[in-house]
Amino acid sequence: MQEYKRIDISKDQIVPIAERMRKQNVYLVMIHAFLNKDGQMDVSWDYAVEPAIESYHVVGETVLPSIGEIYDTAATWPERELNELFGIEFEGLDMSQRLFLPEDLLETQGRGQIMVTPLSELVEKNRKEAAQ
Repeated sequence: MQEYKRIDISKDQIVPIAERMRKQNVYLVMIHAFLNKDGQMDVSWDYAVEPAIESYHVVGETVLPSIGEIYDTAATWPERELNELFGIEFEGLDMSQRLFLPEDLLETQGRGQIMVTPLSELVEKNRKEAAQ
């Protein structure tokens, strides 16, 4: 079983850590985000640092630097996904096209509302709008 290490960092440490990991040929496993129990955004960058997964967390920030120039698609895909689903802004990230959400979804629902609003509320809202 692989060990998991959580390391809390500030947003100004994201790029230097990514650069160091890339120089050491460490794989970026994934970038995740969730709302923690206090309602704050928790974004993590998970790296395969054998024999562990080192997970670097930034809490309470919604504007973060992109590491796409360092890790290419391994970073830009999850960054774009988190931008669409949570409204997290990754500075320097090209968001000229959506990954999979309809072009007008965020304009009608609000930025990041797809994941922040419970599905039951979205379904009820859509049901009411359709009945009008």
